[in-house]
Amino acid sequence: MVERVAIIGIGVIGGSLALAWKERLPGLHVTGYDRPDVLKQAIQRGVIQHASASLSEAVRDVDAVFLAVPLDVMAPVMRSIAPHLKRNAFVTDVGSVKQPIIDEANRLLPESTCFIGGHPMTGSEQSGLAGADAFLFENTLYILCPNDTGDTEHYPALTDLVEGTGARVFTLNARQHDHIVARVSHLPQLLATALVNIVADQKDMNPATLQLAAGGFRDMTRIASSPFGMWSAVLAANRTDVNLALDSIINLLRSIQEQLRKEPNIQDMAPLFAKARAVREEIPRDFKGFLRPLSDVFVYAKDQPGVLAHITGTLFSQGISIKDIELLKIREGTGGAFRISLEDDQTADAAVLALKAQGCRAHRLH
Repeated sequence: MVERVAIIGIGVIGGSLALAWKERLPGLHVTGYDRPDVLKQAIQRGVIQHASASLSEAVRDVDAVFLAVPLDVMAPVMRSIAPHLKRNAFVTDVGSVKQPIIDEANRLLPESTCFIGGHPMTGSEQSGLAGADAFLFENTLYILCPNDTGDTEHYPALTDLVEGTGARVFTLNARQHDHIVARVSHLPQLLATALVNIVADQKDMNPATLQLAAGGFRDMTRIASSPFGMWSAVLAANRTDVNLALDSIINLLRSIQEQLRKEPNIQDMAPLFAKARAVREEIPRDFKGFLRPLSDVFVYAKDQPGVLAHITGTLFSQGISIKDIELLKIREGTGGAFRISLEDDQTADAAVLALKAQGCRAHRLH
């Protein structure tokens, strides 16, 4: 039974793990390791029970170690903790690429130490400990990639810890994981980035470009706001599968281009649209998913004092947390529209009902 856990890296994921266990597994003792200023905040907020000044101290007496650090520092951390791991302790990680990390673990950790790769399919719009949330893993798929041998004893214990965050465990082969996330996560990031850059190249010649991009284009490219620092190590680690995914999309786009050139046979593209529509309907709606798009509510307001306070106060009174808010347009003396981003569709629907009950014009973007 796991009684003591060390989390290396108390950021969004590491901090959220600790907060979730504090809520659901209050008997679990959590030690944290990070920069001194981060550890100070973590102790003050009650995120962890103990702050370690060194990696060796952090892992020495614990039953399980969670590596919640960027991919490019994973190997140095493994190398540092290897001599200090308690016998029969196990190690896991939260990286979004699995096979390279597992290979490093097999190379750097003691043979007696069991390593099981992990990947919670969730995240936050914020970074660092400020983005940590006890409910971040609620109803989230948490991928575990066990080895063929040596995991029998520790896998159930890790499963209990993961389920103790509110997540749902999904077991997957590491190579299969990397192949899939290249297509459902890494490729979409590159596509969103490329689409926004195409628009950037056009906006000087066509000043109206960004205004016209404020609808569906903005929604489908939301993840283009992700910082490169978060993605550089991921793309490098999963380079082979990402390149294969890029080959697939490039070939498909070329095929679409050829169909567009075959006038008047543009109807040949109908099966492509039909297939996309049908498959998208099969995507599960009861998981948060990796990209976690927010749900948007549009609220139309008059240009008068106190209107924003009225909107936000209405949502606050219903316990609805606003993730983002933006004034889309306003004309002096007439009013404008606020775009309010919320956690999920259910919350957005509740927000619309609450706002309408208070006389506001509001609807959710479907």
